[in-house]
Amino acid sequence: MSSSLSKLRKFVAPEIIFGNGSRNLAGQYCKNFYTNKAIIVTDDGVIKAGWTKEVENSLTDAGIEFVTYSGVTPNPRATEVMKGAQLYLEEKCDAIIAVGGGSPMDCAKGIGIVISNGGHILEYEGVDRIQEPLPPMIFIPTTAGTSADVSQFCIIANREKLTKISIVSKIVLPDVALIDPETTTTMDDYLTSCTGMDALVHAVEAYVSTTSSTMTDVHALAAMRLLSSNLPKIKANPLDLIVRENIMLASMEAGLAFSNAVLGAVHAMSHSLGGFLDLPHGECNSLLLEHVINYNFQSAPERFQVVAETMGIDTRGMVPKDLKVQIFNHFNNLRNELGISKSLEMVNVRKADIPDLARKAINDVCILTNPRGANRRDIEVIYEEAL
Repeated sequence: MSSSLSKLRKFVAPEIIFGNGSRNLAGQYCKNFYTNKAIIVTDDGVIKAGWTKEVENSLTDAGIEFVTYSGVTPNPRATEVMKGAQLYLEEKCDAIIAVGGGSPMDCAKGIGIVISNGGHILEYEGVDRIQEPLPPMIFIPTTAGTSADVSQFCIIANREKLTKISIVSKIVLPDVALIDPETTTTMDDYLTSCTGMDALVHAVEAYVSTTSSTMTDVHALAAMRLLSSNLPKIKANPLDLIVRENIMLASMEAGLAFSNAVLGAVHAMSHSLGGFLDLPHGECNSLLLEHVINYNFQSAPERFQVVAETMGIDTRGMVPKDLKVQIFNHFNNLRNELGISKSLEMVNVRKADIPDLARKAINDVCILTNPRGANRRDIEVIYEEAL
């Protein structure tokens, strides 16, 4: 019997509990892991919204001790990871719970890496650099977009070099994701839009990635279908729990897709841009998406046609040149409809900044699976078009 190793695919995912109220299972899962004391990694906004307190109550009811670390800012810094790791060790914790959006979840992964493997978090940039397993990790996302709760990615900001590093390893995959759509009801409109577009970028990039497969395609396409029909509704009905649930489900689906298929140039460029100007990740992705699609289209026209049809674009009788224009306009119109109407120039990117942004983006791990090869000048041109 013959087989082709090139066709082998792996698919990794945490245990997932999806549904309203799942956040209250944190204490039970800590008991399942025989936890003595957990560190809860969160931020001030999530605390103010009340979600952290509910998780703390769940631990108290289960008889689990805990310490709460809220020193996390948007685009979590390496220094914040190291402080969290120090607190974990001082308090003799043996499990990590993340409650929040991508920042607390990425910081929590970073803490786990450092306390299990030693050294400094910035030493682990790249793919499969982590040797030792992390402590039990329970993640409770409060935004619908980042998907750090189901992914192999950990993104940390290096403020000294004004960039972000990508750490990719199945070892940073959480043990349990408690995905509770109710927690997204306290997001403001702009954060809802940015995180929703982030999920959409995850789905699109995973679908056209050079390492996509039938196993990832099913999740990427499901995410696109859910987002195309629900994102336009959320602005008018921000408290519609059915719409919220669909967007949260789409975020999970997109996360499963990109965690296993990886991403592309949008994320490579977004990491560089967000690290440089400390901008929201979802906003960066939104401003770059249609321009990267424009660049990538010629290398995967059939795949982009499926993207278009899944997003509801009527492609009948359309030649590739016209289809590319339709896709560009569709994504541009969608983000503007959601209130993300900026350009790179409007978020203070100058033309003089672009060479340095491109230099960092071309070295990001996400660029490796972009459907079209790119050199530094190619990336510079995409940035320029997005100005």
